[in-house]
Amino acid sequence: MVIASIDIQDGKVVQLKQGSELILQRDNAVELAEEFNRYGEVAVIDLDAAMDRGAAPYNFEMIKPLLRRAECRVGGGIRNAGQARELVSLGARKIILGSACFRNPAKKGAGAAGGEFQVNIPFLEDLAKAVGRERIIAAVDARITGTGNYEIVVDGWKTPTGLGLVEAAKQAEPFVSELLFTCVEREGGMAGINLEPVRRLRAAVSCSLTAAGGVSSIEEVETLAALGCDVQLGMALYTGKLNLADCFVRSLNWKKGETAGGASLLPLIAQTSDGQALMTGFADGEAVAETFKRGNLCFHSRSRNKLWMKGESSGNTLRLLSLRADCDRDALLAVVEPAGPVCHTGAWSCFGTNRRYTWEYLQSVIAGRFRNPVPGSYTATLDGELVREKLMEEAGEVCTAKTHEEVVWEAADLLYFTTALMTREGVTVAEVLDELDRRHKK
Repeated sequence: MVIASIDIQDGKVVQLKQGSELILQRDNAVELAEEFNRYGEVAVIDLDAAMDRGAAPYNFEMIKPLLRRAECRVGGGIRNAGQARELVSLGARKIILGSACFRNPAKKGAGAAGGEFQVNIPFLEDLAKAVGRERIIAAVDARITGTGNYEIVVDGWKTPTGLGLVEAAKQAEPFVSELLFTCVEREGGMAGINLEPVRRLRAAVSCSLTAAGGVSSIEEVETLAALGCDVQLGMALYTGKLNLADCFVRSLNWKKGETAGGASLLPLIAQTSDGQALMTGFADGEAVAETFKRGNLCFHSRSRNKLWMKGESSGNTLRLLSLRADCDRDALLAVVEPAGPVCHTGAWSCFGTNRRYTWEYLQSVIAGRFRNPVPGSYTATLDGELVREKLMEEAGEVCTAKTHEEVVWEAADLLYFTTALMTREGVTVAEVLDELDRRHKK
């Protein structure tokens, strides 16, 4: 997986060299998150919180809207289970833990000689219980020492801990699903990552491993993928030295693909954002690259041995929302927005099913009636006042319903008018479900 980084400082998206020298800054965090999400998870790091610069909640309000627009892994200054639970409730997929993993709070200020630094097992256990081990990433940021070994550094890479990289990583592994290694002396310099510590880590741990710090060539991305590592990109991405589409293609395991007409092919499954399976096909590197370029899902036709875009003749295209590789990087899942029926038979899905009637689909129908009213459409007559009157009426009828059938009937009416009101007010089904998800995870 290729992970793009959004580092935030003083309310801006920034890229720093060696964690301190400002190289560039941007104002479009939301747009970046939505674009980066097409290719993989997005790492969102609050640098001010990590370095304890300014006042809490630091850049929290800026980060919140990103968590529902992209699959985000969030880090920076997370020091207790309450913070982690809140971020997960707001939509964070994973939590990145840094300095707090390697400090004994009972000896804060004592320094390495005084026993201040150690793998904080109670802290990691607490976080794993709070949000689940599968959501926890430990950031093992390390700098090379004079003896050639790598030492964990904390506090925005300013404080050496005396903890060896591999030993600390192995102690943390039982409580996390992933390690994020940053080669600190290479970070932001675009001079290439040092692969030696990556290889040491990969040989020492079995959990997922993401590498960062100085990655600046497509060959490095490919090498890291061959080692079984994901890669996190920052400076090279923002400066245009690398682009996510190329990196995504080169990170896939083409050696395991089926060969047809001289091309290595990976299975490609298309589904809607609410999880409805639509079709499956095969893609080579050209098809994946064209998918990102066109914004519509492309395949490799095995029968014709050529590229084809779904819907190029029928108009029933599949607009790409995101593309993900599986754990072995030899199969692809595309989340798409279909423009019409997907199967060549005219069915909604190639798996022989009709379109499932979901709450999202109900809202799309209602929104269509509002946008393009047709004669005789009852929905089109529902202005703000009328829809509220009907909503109150239907709420009462649900409460007085006696039989199973009556409850079903009246609840359907209530949901319809609730959705009509939501649509009038610009509230989406996704926003309501996100709020329910937030409450569930609190």
